[in-house]
Order: sequence, then C-alpha cells, then structure tokens
Amino acid sequence: MKIDAHHHLWDLNAVEYPWLMEKGAVRFFGDPTPIQRNYLLPEYRADASAQGFSASVHIQVGAADPWAEAQWVQSVADQYPDWPLVQVVFCDLTADDLEYQLDRFQSLPSVRGVRQIVGRAPGEDAKTGTNRLLENPDFRKGLNTVGERGLSFDLQLLPELMEQTAEALSQAPGTPVALCHAGSPHDRSAEGLSHWEEALSSLSKLPQVHCKLSGLGMFDHNWSAQSVAPIVSTCLSQFGADRCMFGSNFPVDSLSSTYLELVSRLQELIPDAHKDSVFHNTAKRFYRFE
Repeated sequence: MKIDAHHHLWDLNAVEYPWLMEKGAVRFFGDPTPIQRNYLLPEYRADASAQGFSASVHIQVGAADPWAEAQWVQSVADQYPDWPLVQVVFCDLTADDLEYQLDRFQSLPSVRGVRQIVGRAPGEDAKTGTNRLLENPDFRKGLNTVGERGLSFDLQLLPELMEQTAEALSQAPGTPVALCHAGSPHDRSAEGLSHWEEALSSLSKLPQVHCKLSGLGMFDHNWSAQSVAPIVSTCLSQFGADRCMFGSNFPVDSLSSTYLELVSRLQELIPDAHKDSVFHNTAKRFYRFE
C-alpha cells in the first residue's frame, strides 16, 4: 500500500475557493486555468490507485471558509470509507479564538493537522504579508498549542525563511512538522540549490521536522528526474528516509506532469531500500493512519 501525503480536492459548487474562481490571474505555479474546475475523489483516485496508492492526505487549499472546507472533506471521507482519507486544515495560529477553532476541527475524525502558509513565492508573499507570521509571538504560541493537542503542522515556506523558521520551531519541539514541497527550492540554478541546501539543514537538524517530496514541478514545468535528482538526494541525505514522504500535490502538479510521470520519476530517484518509508511508512506514522 502506498500513501500520497499531499494532495487537494475541491468542489466549486460546495465550497468557495477565491483563487480558483478568479479568472486570468497567473499564480506562482503557473496558469491555473486547466484546474479551475471540480476535482473530486473519483478522478484523483483513478490516477493514484493505478500507481499503487490506496490512502491519502488532503491538504487545505485556500477556501474562503476553512470550516466549510473541512466539513466537506470529512463528508468525502465518510462517503468513501474504502479509501482512507485524512486531512490537514487551515487555521490561523494567531487568532484570538484559536482554541475554539481547534476544538471544532478536532470534532472531525479525519483531522490530523493544520497548515498556515508562511511563504509561497517572493512576489505573492510581498503582497500577502504572510512572512510576518514569524515575527508574531502568537504564532509561536500557536505552534505549541497545536502540538499539545496531538496535531501536526504542515509548513510551507521559502528557503529564504528557513533559518528564521527553524528558530521558531525549536521553541515548539513537541509539535510534529511536515515541510511541504521540500521547502520550495524555487531557484534551480547551482547557486540557488546550494543556498537551499544550506538553509534546509537548519530545519533537518530539528528531529520533529519531516520533509515532503512534493511540488517539485511548481517552479519548473519542464522538470525531469534528472533535474530534480539533486533535490531528492539532498532531502534523503539530510532527513533520512524515515522522515521523508511522497506527495503528489495533485491537481496543482498536473500542470507539469501526469500522475504516472510524477510517480515514475520519483521512484527512479529513490533507492529501493527507502521506497517503503517514502511511499508508505513515514506518512502512515506521521499522519496517524489506523
């Protein structure tokens, strides 16, 4: 059994997603037009199961109402009990009513963790101000609260923010963290990857931080196994296979590859001795699949 540790689903008739409904806006991962439509479990499952996957982790994806999204994902999990589906919800860790929000989310049996994006891409973050979360003491307090409740935190950020983030995470050692998209190495030049590798070490030194081999096509739609080999190798070297897990990031990464191409390329790069950990064991343990 394989577990996909990072993907999205959406029903535009059930939940409002502002970015999916905005036409003509190019995002940091490209033109979203091809995925601005319903993407439901049967379609995702057909691709994933063909590659040996039989369970998955749904990651929040920018709904206008995070609670509505979480409830909808729970309804999907209930509708398809033969496909184990757990979810990571959006929650503002700086909110005054954080405890109330977490109480409500934890009433849903599929909830395993929360995500609040720290950094997507330089241009977008300059507009949204998400980088300033790291300067907010309430954010650091919230990180500890998440761990105390038995939840994990999905971390999406840029290499430029890794060292500052590592300092914040060091103050929340009891909170398991999943680094999304290998830390978004957006600069694929030799110099850019060198800076990413050095910054990544500040996170990999923290034992509670795990790494997702996901989203590798977002910053390079012409990627190949060869082009991302240094990224995969570095992640496995720094974190070890027991702290690395595969994530498809579908349907976002369908803009740069098919599901078959994505899985095949990663399988080519991951040594056989590490495949069970990366494609199953790490995600099963981290996201607490029963």
